[in-house]
Amino acid sequence: MKKIFLLTSILACVAFANPYDQCVACHGANGEKAAMSGKSKVIKDMTKADFIAAMKGYKDGSYGGSMKGLMKVQSDKLSDAQIKAIADQIAK
Repeated sequence: MKKIFLLTSILACVAFANPYDQCVACHGANGEKAAMSGKSKVIKDMTKADFIAAMKGYKDGSYGGSMKGLMKVQSDKLSDAQIKAIADQIAK
């Protein structure tokens, strides 16, 4: 019983974690950094629609320059709802 409770607790924490947390290291806490030594756009300056289109483009391989491969791995971890949540939190 304790194992089931522990597993449920861990899954709940993972499910409710902020999806932007995986982005902070490169893009900054508020999307203010141009990641990878200026190779990326500043997320906070993007519109929500542009951010969502970029993330979906990374996922399907239709968007991105030199960061395309790296961002595909990151975007594949996110659902459409999580991408929208990040856009609502960070983009303008």
